[in-house]
Amino acid sequence: MNIQFEKANIEDLPVIIEMLHDDALGAQRESEKLDIKKYENAFRHIEKDPNNEIIVARDANKVIGVLQLTYLPSLTYQGSWRAQIEGVRIHQSQRGKGIGEHLFQWAIERAKQKGCKIVQLTSDKQRTDALRFYEKLGFKASHEGFKLHF
Repeated sequence: MNIQFEKANIEDLPVIIEMLHDDALGAQRESEKLDIKKYENAFRHIEKDPNNEIIVARDANKVIGVLQLTYLPSLTYQGSWRAQIEGVRIHQSQRGKGIGEHLFQWAIERAKQKGCKIVQLTSDKQRTDALRFYEKLGFKASHEGFKLHF
């Protein structure tokens, strides 16, 4: 396995959407009868924003993992930057092979290169495996998070 980590391109979008949909919670959020134009529009906005990156893990030119990195300036921590990780997925056929850990190591190094002092993420409390995975990587459940959906 020769995994490369790089910015996604628009041609990667169908497999990214497939991975986002491929679990119990994702299936509730991402429609099987999706409007690809909405995803393409969001992708184009993210692609143009210098503080956002969609990163894919590729093996032999096949997308096997994805996450989004967003760089946020902050007045807290003496005006430092932080990186927000979200939309993390590993292709179902590739889970349990250490790809997620390598993807996170890459993303954390990328955040450091961008000058970030904190890497943060949220995860649904129902994703118990993901919560254990993040703790194994050294993340601490130090805050309570809140969301308001419209």
